[in-house]
Amino acid sequence: MAKRILYISQEITPYLPESEMSIIARNLPQGIQERGKEIRTFMPRFGCINERRNQLHEVIRLSGMNLIIDDNDHPLIIKVASIQAARMQVYFIDNEDFFHRKATLQDDDDKFFEDNDERSMFFTRGVVETVKKLQWAPDLIHCHGWFTSLIPIYIKQYYQDDPLFQDAKLVTSVYDTEFDNPLNSRLKEKLASDGLNASDLEILTNPSYENFVKLAINFSDAVINGSKEINAEVEKHIKATGTPHLGYHDEETYMDAYNEFYDKILG
Repeated sequence: MAKRILYISQEITPYLPESEMSIIARNLPQGIQERGKEIRTFMPRFGCINERRNQLHEVIRLSGMNLIIDDNDHPLIIKVASIQAARMQVYFIDNEDFFHRKATLQDDDDKFFEDNDERSMFFTRGVVETVKKLQWAPDLIHCHGWFTSLIPIYIKQYYQDDPLFQDAKLVTSVYDTEFDNPLNSRLKEKLASDGLNASDLEILTNPSYENFVKLAINFSDAVINGSKEINAEVEKHIKATGTPHLGYHDEETYMDAYNEFYDKILG
């Protein structure tokens, strides 16, 4: 049976502007699908995404669940669009409170949104709950960008008893997309109230970019450098953990390199 790869990305072109990450997150699933694997792809439905132009539509059978984040209920809306050239669908996690502002992660003055921590929590839980509704068990989950950093710990702890994810391998791609302001100072407390292990969350006493990404690495089965240059602290942490690690590959070589790396991790 074909191996199943779940892609979760902070950004994907053409829905968001072209960047190193958005281009990889667009082309990689297609290339891996063409190499015989089955794929599913998810991203946030940021408010600047033009729904009409990109032909997003709500998937009623998947929507309608509520997720509780820090004691508040937030309705989960699932939308989908097709990239015809790639024979590939992209699922979008949407919610009025978190994703209807006309920006991605910072406002027009480049000010980081105060609730980016809860937006990341909602996105993480939204992806996993949708995959559960699809009853689609991934063999490998590949996360792109710091906004997806909570996926590994949620899969390994919150969803550890779910047979759908029990054997899934977690891969984190680290990019040169760091932010200066730390995330909300109560992040550790909010995650602990979801039943995540408090001692594992100690690293978020200072919820900086570096520590948020280090948390992802701590619960990943493998790490990939998505950018040629990444944060030096994070690079040092990858080496210190001894997690299987694939260095940077350019656009000419990354497709085959990633595919071989997946095969190695999947054994």
